[in-house]
Amino acid sequence: MTATKEIVVLPGDGIGPEVTKEAINILEAVCKRHGYKLKTRSFDVGGASIDRYGRPLTDETLKACKEVPAVLLGAVGGPQWDDEPKDKRPEAALLGLRKELDLFANLRPIKVYKPLIDASSLKPELVEGVDIMILRELTGGIYFGRPRLIEKTENGERGVDTMEYTTKDVERIAHKAFEMATHRKKKVASVDKANVLDSSRLWRKTVIQAHKQWPEIELEHVLVDNCAMQLVRYPKQFDLIVTGNMFGDILSDEAAMITGSIGMLPSASIGNEYAMYEPVHGSAPDIAGQNKANPLATIASVAMLCRHSLDMEEAAQEIEEAISSTLDDGFRTGDIYTKSPKEYLVSTSEMGSAIMKHLNPDLQPGTFL
Repeated sequence: MTATKEIVVLPGDGIGPEVTKEAINILEAVCKRHGYKLKTRSFDVGGASIDRYGRPLTDETLKACKEVPAVLLGAVGGPQWDDEPKDKRPEAALLGLRKELDLFANLRPIKVYKPLIDASSLKPELVEGVDIMILRELTGGIYFGRPRLIEKTENGERGVDTMEYTTKDVERIAHKAFEMATHRKKKVASVDKANVLDSSRLWRKTVIQAHKQWPEIELEHVLVDNCAMQLVRYPKQFDLIVTGNMFGDILSDEAAMITGSIGMLPSASIGNEYAMYEPVHGSAPDIAGQNKANPLATIASVAMLCRHSLDMEEAAQEIEEAISSTLDDGFRTGDIYTKSPKEYLVSTSEMGSAIMKHLNPDLQPGTFL
């Protein structure tokens, strides 16, 4: 009897359904190759859920996510929902999933593929060999702190957000960082704003305390504004960056341009029981439905899903090698296309087919080849 691997798929909005379709095709292929049957259940989330059910995340969807080891998310959001109340906007689904599943650690690998060095906005000698892991605390900080409000005052309106961290919040992400560092270069850069913010002073104090249990790991503290500068000045100085929710959100998008495109970055959000995988890019409504989106970040997220949730390390490596080989072959979606004579401009589905060809060489090549 064939063993089954089961996940929940949340295609979401914009380009989400297009890129998740290609990623699931790849996941089905590697599962079959390794003797597993893939079972997927798909649910609306974000704007698609608002349009159908009147809310961005339903109880049914959340319940299903708690019944499987992994969730694959496409993207959420779009301008048609911008005027909704904040708890009814598509992005509220992301915050709800992270909070309800207690996904406190977000892993965002920043790795430059050699064929894409020229697509980076930085000089080739700065980006060649870059391999950074950004570990972002995901369930605390300013995105969840209270109070948060907009209120009327005598002089107009006043907006308030609260940046809050507890010792427990910081301890568990710090220990996760040090544990991950033992499998990398044994160096951690903790990023904060301790020269101004009390929440960052607690962050730094707690990280220093946690580090006492990991003496073999080199620890440095970097202010967030300096880190932003250093990422474009000399990114190879970093190996593993651990930081808070908002800082990690901003720094990982900045780091995306080191790789040449945000469409190249996968991510994993992991807790003690559950995990969710998604591309770092947004819903890109301007190209939605046009078969132009880059599916590589979502496919790379599936590789992380295999590695961290399905106990399929070999399959993860096969997917990553197929991505690298496809880029070596010259295939590019529009976001990473430089018009080089050695490149071929392809669609979302054609890129997925090119990846599949490397996973299954017996497939007949498509017309775009």
